[in-house]
Amino acid sequence: MKSITAKELEQLVADKKDFQLVDVREPDEHEVFNIGGVLMPLGEIASHIDEIQKDRPVILYCRKGIRSQIAIQKLQDKFPFDNLYNLIGGTEAWKKAMAV
Repeated sequence: MKSITAKELEQLVADKKDFQLVDVREPDEHEVFNIGGVLMPLGEIASHIDEIQKDRPVILYCRKGIRSQIAIQKLQDKFPFDNLYNLIGGTEAWKKAMAV
């Protein structure tokens, strides 16, 4: 499984790279804090298949990186994705890296 660190994501943002950011947490978690990702909760991820980009990197995240790993596994088991990345440590790592 491909992965990316919070610092690497920060650099992608700074460099204005083209990628999609997907939040697989629940709506209430997303409302409290998010890093700009489109909300596609883990339990509903397959129903959002048409919204997931296939022609650019897609970075999935959750709070600690576990649900996003599960989401990637589910998607790769059913669909031919090779552009999915897990944000290691999720929003917790992002907060530490950004000192939020």
